[in-house]
Amino acid sequence: MRERLLEAAAELFYAQGLRAVSADKVIEQVGTTKVTFYRHFRSKDDLIVAYLERRAEQEREGVLQALALGGGDLDKALKVLSEGIGAASCSPGFRGCPFINAAAEFADPEHPVRKVVAAHRAWYRKTFEEMLAPLGLPDSGSVAEGMVMVRDGAMVAGYLGDPALVAGSLYRGCMAVVEYARR
Repeated sequence: MRERLLEAAAELFYAQGLRAVSADKVIEQVGTTKVTFYRHFRSKDDLIVAYLERRAEQEREGVLQALALGGGDLDKALKVLSEGIGAASCSPGFRGCPFINAAAEFADPEHPVRKVVAAHRAWYRKTFEEMLAPLGLPDSGSVAEGMVMVRDGAMVAGYLGDPALVAGSLYRGCMAVVEYARR
């Protein structure tokens, strides 16, 4: 039942927004009771956190697969990653990055939802830093942060454009940040 609640929540939250979807709407979608819902989630916020944690896990798996295909080559890994993000962000039904959307709906940085968002962004930054490590850049943390910002821009602009354009812009943007740091 927990799985069914999470699947329904994922569909509804992503399509309609986190605050717009009530626990009752999720309960109705699944065809269960409030007692069952609250047996699995103490609150709607707990459901939102579980939804975002699942999305983070799925996204991380995709990123790690792209990096593995890159075989340690930054250029190749960024191309594969950019193509994947371009394709995902221009797919039918794409409504932006669920983490950026969540941050927009939950402004308080101490809220559990924002903490999941922050943890996901920290993971991206760490992953980009690890990708950059072989280059020996003097401030790989700042470079990684710049790459996260470029990725955020691709996620925001994605559903407004063409997958190849998004992928190309993301790749070129990340490489420009890296090249600037090499100066």
